[in-house]
Order: sequence, then C-alpha cells, then structure tokens
Amino acid sequence: MAERYVIIVAGGMGVRMSGNIPKQFLLLGDKPILLHTIQRWTEFDPDISIILVLPQAHHATWREITKQFDIQKNITVVYGGSERFYSVQNALQHVPNDVLVAVHDAVRPFVSVETIAASFALAEKHGSAVPYTIPQESVRIKKEDGSNLPLNRNMLRNIQTPQTFSSTQLKQAYQLPYHDGFTDDASVWEKASETVFLFKGNRENIKITTEWDLRVAECFIFQS
Repeated sequence: MAERYVIIVAGGMGVRMSGNIPKQFLLLGDKPILLHTIQRWTEFDPDISIILVLPQAHHATWREITKQFDIQKNITVVYGGSERFYSVQNALQHVPNDVLVAVHDAVRPFVSVETIAASFALAEKHGSAVPYTIPQESVRIKKEDGSNLPLNRNMLRNIQTPQTFSSTQLKQAYQLPYHDGFTDDASVWEKASETVFLFKGNRENIKITTEWDLRVAECFIFQS
C-alpha cells in the first residue's frame, strides 16, 4: 500500500460567513470546525501525514488552538495562496512523489471514514478518486436568451472532497498555469489530460460556507 498524505485546505478567509473569524476556526459544538475535520482523518489513520494550509495572518491562531486543545499530532502548516489553486500548489511542495495524496476542504468536518477509505482504495487502483452525491431536487439550466430547460438530475453529480490522486501526476498537473476554470483539484487533474474516476460519497459531507450550513452542522453534532 502506498504511503498516504492529506492536504487540508483552509487557506481562505471565509468571506461568505459573517464576522471576522475565518470559518474553519468557528466553534462547532465544543471545538473549531477545523479540529473536527482533522479528527476524521486521524480516526481513519492515526499515522497519516497531514499538511494544513492556512492564511498567513492566522498561523498564530492555529498555534493558540494547538495549545488550547493540546493537539499532539505533528501537522505541517503552510501558507495559503490568493486562490485555492496556489494553496494546493504550495502544499504539494511538502508531498513526496509516488504516494497517494488526498485534498480535503477544512470545512467539511463530516466526511465519513468510509468515504476516506474508498477514496484511497480507488486512487490506488486508478490514480484518481473523487466523491459525489446526486442532486435531490429538480434542476434546470438557464439559457442565454433567458429561457430555461429541465435537466435529468440523475445525470448530474455534486462533487465533494476528499479528492485523492497519485502525487507524482498531481504535482505535474499543478505545474499548469492557473485559470479560473480550476474550481477543484479534479479540474486541474483533468486539464492535464488525466481521467477523473468518481465514486459515491456520503451525503453528510457538507461544506460549511454560510451561516445556514453552520446551523445544519450543529444539528449533526448535537444528534450524534
């Protein structure tokens, strides 16, 4: 089995969430969202190598959190970039070749251990693994003339993280010049002419980006 790494991306400032605290540091239950996320990965594998991407201005906040919550895990912390692309690019400098590396949003604290395990298993077999869910509501596409057309939601996929890859190929893909079509790691991987393999993720694996998402997350915490 290949050595396993995870890059946990928390490089943004959480502008869609009100307040001055980046969303990864907001309390969810008794601890910050970020710590819930890290806990999921250490539950999967206590020895997994974790690379945490944080805004430069908040590295001191992280150090305070590690003291307050007595974090014993050795975690490599790197600076976030102006775009997610650059944050992952920075983190990949700390990942060796010929390993498996997952990239996961810091504000997805409810990824299941089963989803993590499935991502590594599929990436080990095919080189890439990207989780998805199927939309639950009816969907339409808006046309340029203002009209809209219904789409078959069973043909659509909501994409999640972790997105897991062979590190050698992913590092090569991240040598491409940035453009705004790179919305996630799978889009960078695919632009480098690599095949994206999908698998079904867990529906609870929501991304907390708004206050509404935070309220939903609190329901998950208090019901568990």
